[in-house]
Amino acid sequence: MERHRHTTHMQAAPAGPFAKLFAALAGVVLLVLGLMFSVVIIAVAIAFGLVIWGWMWWKTRALRQQMRAQMEARMAAGEGAPASYSDDDGSQSSGRVIEGEVIRADDPPRPPER
Repeated sequence: MERHRHTTHMQAAPAGPFAKLFAALAGVVLLVLGLMFSVVIIAVAIAFGLVIWGWMWWKTRALRQQMRAQMEARMAAGEGAPASYSDDDGSQSSGRVIEGEVIRADDPPRPPER
């Protein structure tokens, strides 16, 4: 007994010029819609971020004012980070260190590392 296998293959009709035109037009429309929605989503995200930043800025204004007042009071009182250092000859100097790097002329150059 021979078994007949019934397989159904769906065969599409050959695409005519109108079907190709419709497919291209549908693809372009979907691409434009996708770009529009992505721009809207990005704009909403930026607006949300700006709102959150503005809210944080507004809520921390008293803290910023307090920090500014404390800094001005300390500067007016002459407080700061006093620094005292001595040279090799033993002379003492004092002052405020802002930032710096000392390069001594009598230091021998370092050999290159490999």
